[in-house]
Amino acid sequence: MKSKLKRMNLFDYINYLVVALLCASFLYPVLLTVSISISEPQRALTQKIILLPLGFTLDAYRFLLSDGRILGYYRNSITYAIGGTLVFLLFTSMMAYPFIIGSFRGKKILNFYMIVTMFIGGGLIPYYFVVRALGFIDTIWVMIIPGAVSAYNVVIFRTFFSAIPGELRESAHMDGAGHYTTLFRIILPISKPLLATFALFSMVGKWNDFFTPLLFIRQDALMPVQMMLRRMLVLLDFRDTQNKDLLMIYSSVSPRTIKSAAVIITIIPIMAVYPFLQKYFAKGVLVGSLKA
Repeated sequence: MKSKLKRMNLFDYINYLVVALLCASFLYPVLLTVSISISEPQRALTQKIILLPLGFTLDAYRFLLSDGRILGYYRNSITYAIGGTLVFLLFTSMMAYPFIIGSFRGKKILNFYMIVTMFIGGGLIPYYFVVRALGFIDTIWVMIIPGAVSAYNVVIFRTFFSAIPGELRESAHMDGAGHYTTLFRIILPISKPLLATFALFSMVGKWNDFFTPLLFIRQDALMPVQMMLRRMLVLLDFRDTQNKDLLMIYSSVSPRTIKSAAVIITIIPIMAVYPFLQKYFAKGVLVGSLKA
């Protein structure tokens, strides 16, 4: 350990300092929100919380979790995040795989059509009409199907697949494997860092998406948890409940503590996903940087 410290130069110390400051800047808002959510309501309203909570109470969490709607919102968000991620990985992989096949004749035309979509968009109103024409409004499919494939992600997947030795595909074909078998039994198992990295990106994006349900979902039973958070932060409409017990709890909490508790409840599940993908994420973040 001492020899390692001796080998460190000024740049190393500055680098560690910058990383430490960045970590602190990322963690501080989360810790502050936690402190506000568990602070005593009156003290949270009248005193400034810098880091540590003022008192301790879980009434804000009790108030939120006692409302049965939040469990439905969680179920919807989990369905959208997992379903959307699986569809995204499946469709993107199947779209990218033909580009590494040398005998695929439509490669240039398909590549041109795909790249054009990166620079030209139809706009929000045409997008709304397309979604409505497909019958996706007020269905779970509006959160899963639109945007499942993007040209940028296909390019990254294609770059990663092209780096896999072609001899593996050739040997699989010699053993009688078709393209689907080669993709799902040879290519994708080797591509775990790629799949894990983009699965994390997709799950975070689907979990945080509130604009899509804001436009296309009207039924409260289909709303994701992000819509609950938006209501809590903007409207605080949980006050309209008719449950007397909840109203009694509300008398012991404040809008500030409720909003902070809602934020924490919303971000905890997606933060818990990262440790399971961490070993692949470090490799996957460099995907596409070595070969274009």
